[in-house]
Amino acid sequence: MDYTQRIIQLAKLIRSAKRVVAFTGAGISTESGIPDFRSKGTGLWEKVDPVAVLSVKALKRNPQRFYQDGFVHFLNLESIKPNSGHKVLGWLEQKKLLASVITQNIDGLHQKAGSQRVLEVHGHLRTGHCMRCQKKYKMFDIRKLIESGTIPPMCSCGGVLRPDVTLFGDPMPRDFWSAISEVEQSDLLLVVGSSLTVSPANSLANIAKRVAIINLEITSFDHQAELVIREKAGKVLSDLRSEIERQ
Repeated sequence: MDYTQRIIQLAKLIRSAKRVVAFTGAGISTESGIPDFRSKGTGLWEKVDPVAVLSVKALKRNPQRFYQDGFVHFLNLESIKPNSGHKVLGWLEQKKLLASVITQNIDGLHQKAGSQRVLEVHGHLRTGHCMRCQKKYKMFDIRKLIESGTIPPMCSCGGVLRPDVTLFGDPMPRDFWSAISEVEQSDLLLVVGSSLTVSPANSLANIAKRVAIINLEITSFDHQAELVIREKAGKVLSDLRSEIERQ
C-alpha cells in the first residue's frame, strides 16, 4: 500500500469510527522547533540525564542544578507556535471527527491550535506551585524569578517552586486516569508522533479497540496497529484533512 492509499484508508477509518481519540507525543511538536527526547543525535536525553536533573529526587536534593541543567531546556516554550499537525487535530475536533487529544507533551500547543478537550498526561508548563505551602504561581512569574537570578525560584514562604509537570518519580496526574476512560470509550486511537516507549502512558495503546499510528520511526506497537504511516505528522495530517474534505 503506497502513501496515498494509506491516507485514503486513514480518512475512511476516522469517518467510520463512532469516537476517535488522538494520542500525541514529542514527534508532533518537533516541526514547531521543539527537540524530542530520544532521537539519535538530536534528542534532549542525549544532552542531559533526565533522572539526574529532572526527577523529583533531583529537585529536592539539588534544586539549583534542577533549574540550571534540566529545566532550562523548557523555559522558552511559551514563544513556540503550533504547526499544521496541531492545527489539523483542532480542525478535526471542530468537525466532530475527534473527541479529544491525549498528549504526553507539556508545551500547550494543542490548546494554542484550537483543541478544546486536551488531557495532559505529563502535566503542563502554564503554572507551578510551592512545594512547601502549595501556593500556585503562573509560569511567567516563575520564569521572571529565574531570569532575575533567583535560582531556584522561591515562594514568599521560603519554599522552592516547581513546575506543574510530571517529573520522574511523580505519580501520574488526574488527566492520565481520565485518559484511560477516554480510550476505553473510543473505537479508534490515532497515535501521532509517539514512539510508545514511555510508561505508563504507552499502555493506552494496549486498551484501545483499534489503533492507527503516524510516526517517523518504528514503534513496538506497529504490528498490532490497523494502519501505520511512517512520515512527519504535519504532512500526514495536512494530507488527511485534504482527503476528508474531498470525500
